[in-house]
Amino acid sequence: MDQAADFLAETEALAGLLAPLPDGTFAEATQFKGWTVNDVIRHLHFWNRAAGLQLTDEAELVRLLSAIAGAGGMRAVELSTVPESGQALRAAWLKTAGEIADIYATADPRARLKWAGPDMSARSSITARLMETWAHGQEVYDHLGVERIDHDRIRNIAHLGVSTFGWTYQVRRMELPPVAPFVRLTAPSGAIWTWGEEGAGDSVTGSATEFCQVVTQVRNVADTKLVVRGPVATQWMGMAQCFAGAAEPPPAPGSRFRKTKAA
Repeated sequence: MDQAADFLAETEALAGLLAPLPDGTFAEATQFKGWTVNDVIRHLHFWNRAAGLQLTDEAELVRLLSAIAGAGGMRAVELSTVPESGQALRAAWLKTAGEIADIYATADPRARLKWAGPDMSARSSITARLMETWAHGQEVYDHLGVERIDHDRIRNIAHLGVSTFGWTYQVRRMELPPVAPFVRLTAPSGAIWTWGEEGAGDSVTGSATEFCQVVTQVRNVADTKLVVRGPVATQWMGMAQCFAGAAEPPPAPGSRFRKTKAA
């Protein structure tokens, strides 16, 4: 699966950003719920390992998920399971990501795998790992004041964002509109990606990067240049959520941004 290579490439890009940093910087809080850089990388590392267990040890995965349900929450289990911090954490996360990419590269994309929520395909699982790496990575890029240079591998995330149109409504127990908006995005390479029927009453057009930022909730749509037309598209972009779990509100306008890099 190409998604496995894309996941590893995104991981390596973030790891490269972190490589020269002193351990103290990993303890600094980002704009995402006060999570430190350590918290971000620990979260990614923990769930990468869990994704590996989907293919290699389902019984251990079930034990791990049960521990989360009975131990006071996800963050506590992440910390107890992944005690490393700073550059030691970065090294462990990067090594495991390579192993996970190797496992998924040769997996049957259609294999059904157990997870915290509904079962998912192997392709969906590794795409989710790519999405989480890219989305949580934004917190780190923003905190360090570095503009990320995206690549066309984010098409996986854009497709996930479009395909979870219904999920955004389902998780909020809202009535699903009968027709999804037409989506036309400009890729980092300049290519044009489209989903849906052109000419529909509702549409979203603009930068693929900004669309991915909105559906992963790392930016409020008001802080982008996306052109959103129609009541359904407007409603969707105001609450879009391409990740699993309970309904989450997007960040408030202006609350997530790239900090000015220190001289």
